[in-house]
This record gives sequence, structure tokens and C-alpha cells, in this order.
Amino acid sequence: MTQALPQKLRIASAKTAEELVMTFEAFLAYEGEGDRAYELENGLLVEMPVESPENDSIAKWLMFELAKHVPIALLSNKTEVEVSGRRATCRIPDLLVHSEASYQALAGAKRNLLTRDMSPPALVVEVVSPGEENRNRDYRYKLAEYGARGIAEYWIIDPAEQKIIVCRWVEGQYEDEVFEGETRLVSAVIPEFELTAEQVLAFGANAL
Repeated sequence: MTQALPQKLRIASAKTAEELVMTFEAFLAYEGEGDRAYELENGLLVEMPVESPENDSIAKWLMFELAKHVPIALLSNKTEVEVSGRRATCRIPDLLVHSEASYQALAGAKRNLLTRDMSPPALVVEVVSPGEENRNRDYRYKLAEYGARGIAEYWIIDPAEQKIIVCRWVEGQYEDEVFEGETRLVSAVIPEFELTAEQVLAFGANAL
């Protein structure tokens, strides 16, 4: 399989926008640049923004809390998920809870990537980064993509707005419930989860 050119070189040499478009196969062959992480969004490489310490703390502490309710093997912050888009699209959720089927689908795989022919994870979490582009990506595009992928729950954690939205897949669409303050999160995937929105968002303070 031919190695895709690094994004910088592809931009410099491309004559038209179409020449920048990647197929999913080219994305699989792409080795990236250094330690940068990329998502594939409608055929275009999108460098993931560097997480703020606040967002990073929320994701790490939430993983620790979820590990109290599900086997640690089912938790991941590195799994790529192929989703539907106008063109090839692949996301890397901030946090993911595998279903038994999606976990088994990766057994023996060379890359931690759930393609569209594999079972979906049970739950994905995105911690919203600052900026309109990032907000649109998490609230609009990923909402549609994760729903089309058949993911049972999508949690949107929004530190700027101090709220958490739990999107549950019900009869072909997501139904949203907003949690703020001392309201306990309600999850069908993790029914034993007892933390409030305030407690989860407080993870961003990185208290020891």
C-alpha cells in the first residue's frame, strides 16, 4: 500500500482541493508526523487540538471513575472509530467504553481501530475544547456521525457551559438530556454511575 504524503507536503503540492482528499485506505497507511494525532474528516486530515490541562484531567478522572463500574479492558482513550461522512471519516473519542462485541472485534488487530463493519462501542465521550470550530464538531458533526454508527450513548462534557449532555440512541435517533450542578448523571449504559455533573466537571480542577 502506498504511503500517503505528510499533510504539509500534500497541501504544498496540491493544485486543487480535491487533491487533498484521502481515501480511508490512504488514511490507514498514513503514519503521521511525530506524536501528533489526526482524525479523518470527510477525506481531510484534521490535526487534533492539544488538550487543555482541564480537559485532560476530566477525561482521565472520568476513566478512573468508569473503571469502578466496567472492566478496565473495555475503556480506551486511543481507539479510532470509522463513521459515515460525505467522504471517509474516522474519529478518536476522548474516551470510549467498548461493548463486548466491539472489544472482541479488535482481538488480534494490528491497529486500535473500529471499522464500520465491526460492532460499535457502547459509549463515547467528548470533552468540548474552546473555539467555535471545536464546538461545532462535537455538538453537530460527531453527534450525527456517532448516531449513524449506532453508538448507544454519546456524552458531551462542556466545561465552558458547565454542563453535560447525555445523548441516548432511542428508536433511530438520539434523545438528549442535559445535566448541570448537583443533578446525577443518568446512563443506560452505566446505570450504576452516581456522580453529578458538578462532580465530573470538577475533575478539571485536577485536585490531588
